[in-house]
Parts: sequence; structure tokens; C-alpha cells
Amino acid sequence: MLHDFYLPSGQRLRLWQREGESYEHVLMKALGYAMFVEEYPNMQIEFKLKGRYKPDLVAFDESGDLKFWGECGQNSIRKTYWILKHTRVEKLVLFKIGMNAIESLLKQMKQEIPEKYRQQRLLLINFVGDIVDLTASKQIKEIPEEWFAKFWV
Repeated sequence: MLHDFYLPSGQRLRLWQREGESYEHVLMKALGYAMFVEEYPNMQIEFKLKGRYKPDLVAFDESGDLKFWGECGQNSIRKTYWILKHTRVEKLVLFKIGMNAIESLLKQMKQEIPEKYRQQRLLLINFVGDIVDLTASKQIKEIPEEWFAKFWV
């Protein structure tokens, strides 16, 4: 199914929901893109990289260095650690919806991922549980701070 989202810039973002992929996963890609595209104007969605994993969102600088990696939904700590250790990405953002056990996850990530890999590089964004209803029109004119919480790990 094809989804058209309209972003704060007025841009239309078309995302395909593949078989077996949840609408929430597609929505997180749209919201993550809208939140960070101004900072990373060359952001791409589901760009295939050489290596072990494929990011949901990714951006490079002019010289081709990896600046931003976004992971939406379920993501293991092992995968997060691998990305931080092996890609030299400047910012890795994990997007979640309505996650209740945030403190537990943050504690576990801090225990399992050495600080040198996550220091000012790993950010978790947890959207409110009713984000699907808040964005039902797919007209994302803004992303107010009430829609999410940010946690630096």
C-alpha cells in the first residue's frame, strides 16, 4: 500500500508499506524523516549500504561519510552496538512508539554498549502511544514536542 505524507516543508513524502510491514513502521520513517531532513537535507529512506544492516533512514555528508542513521521500531541492542562500533556514524536515532519500559531499555543499553561508542551519538525518540491517531490525516504540518520524548543514551 502506498502512503502519502505531507511534511512541514510542504513536501510530499511517498512511502510504500510492504507486505508484513506495519503501518506504525512506515509512520515512524515519515516522522523521523520530517524531524531530521532539515538538519540532513540529503536524507534517504531505506538506502542499501554495503555491510550487515540496512537503515530505515540514512544521510551522508558531501564527502560520502555517514552522518545519520535512523532505525524505526524493533531493534536489538546487539544491532545498535554493531552500528555504532562499525559504521562511525555521527548520530544514530532509534524511533519507538508508546514504549513503556524506556528506563529499563536505557539502562540496558548503557550497560551493554560502551560509552565511547554511544557518547553524544545515540538518541532514542519515543513517540506517544496515540501518534497514529494524531497523524491520521497524514498532514504532518509540525511535530510538536508533546508528540515525543527524547533520550540521549
